[in-house]
Parts: sequence; C-alpha cells; structure tokens
Amino acid sequence: MRRNLGVKQLGFGNALPRSFFNRDPRVMGPDLLGKVLIRRLGRKLLAARIVEVEAYLGAEDPAAHASIGKTPRNAVLFGPPGHAYVYFIYGNHYCLNVSCLPDGTPGGILFRALEPLNGIPEMYKLRGIEKGSDPRKLTSGPGRLAAAFGITRERDNGKDLTSSRSDLYIAEDDTPPPEVRITKRIGITKASDMPLRYIVAGNRFVSGKTTV
Repeated sequence: MRRNLGVKQLGFGNALPRSFFNRDPRVMGPDLLGKVLIRRLGRKLLAARIVEVEAYLGAEDPAAHASIGKTPRNAVLFGPPGHAYVYFIYGNHYCLNVSCLPDGTPGGILFRALEPLNGIPEMYKLRGIEKGSDPRKLTSGPGRLAAAFGITRERDNGKDLTSSRSDLYIAEDDTPPPEVRITKRIGITKASDMPLRYIVAGNRFVSGKTTV
C-alpha cells in the first residue's frame, strides 16, 4: 500500500478516454481490471485498483436497470459513455457503475471490489471502522467501496469519470495487465447464471466466491 501522495507522484496515468468506455460491456469490463479509481477529497487523494466488476447489458438483460426502459433514475445508462451511474440499494448503501456503449444505447459496469492504494486512513474514517482492522472491509463489495470513497447518488450520479478535473475518475496505471477470470454474476436473482463477472485472479480483495 502506498503513502498518501499526489497522482503524478504515485505514478498513475491520465484519465481513461471516453473511447475506452464506448464499447460492449463484455469487452470493456475485463479491460477495467487493473485500472485505478481516483477520488479527491480536498487535499486528500484516495486511490484503489479495480479488481472486480460485473457487466450489465441493457434491455436484453433482465438483471440490468436499463431493462425497464429509460427513467429518471437510470437515465445515465442511456447517455454518453464514461459517466457514473450511482444508485441506492437495500435502504443502506450505494453502488457505483460506469456507463458504456454509444449515447442512446444502455449498458454499464458495476464496480464490485477495489484494492486500496492511497488515502487508506481516510477510507477507514469514511467506512466508520477501526483503523488497522482487516483492509478487505474497506473496499471488498460494492457497498463497501462506495462508502470508502464517499460516493453517493446526490454527489456523484452523472459525474464524468473520463476527466481528471473531476473529483472522481478512472486512471490508467503502469502495472502489467492482470490475469482475468470470468465467473457468473453474484448477489442477484435474475440472470445470475450469465458469465459476466470479471475478477483479478488471486487478488484477496475480490468479494464473494471466485469459482465459475
């Protein structure tokens, strides 16, 4: 885990371009693994590597929010690629997604787990857990990672994740591409047998089961 430094000092690259997200979520999802989610909180910088995501395909996917058509709640999924779609679930936590595919065509990727890299003391505070406890409790799971990054619908829904001027964006990194494993989606009941969950093989921050 790295010390709390600036983006350039940490060696992170530029924000991913919009073209990166303008693709089928089944193609873009695996490519997101190893990239870095960045959050600026004043002078604090939170950073974590993306190690687990799930793809949601739009109208033809019963588990996707877009399957019911465009609504005020899910409108971001129908807009330009590379924007944050945040929703509140089970009455107690938020989930972060990023839109993909061309404007007007719904599709998205759910962030399920991150590996903390920087700003870890702030993540403990935001999660409301004791500093020094198991770091997997910070960002292993979609609700946990959203809390650790201070993500809420009111604050972040619709935010442009392709702009380094944003206080929440996704950056390239200089590490080699990870080994990717594909499994069925978890934590849902509809279309749960679809192999649309992508994880970094062997990463301890991955949530839930890792078997296909």
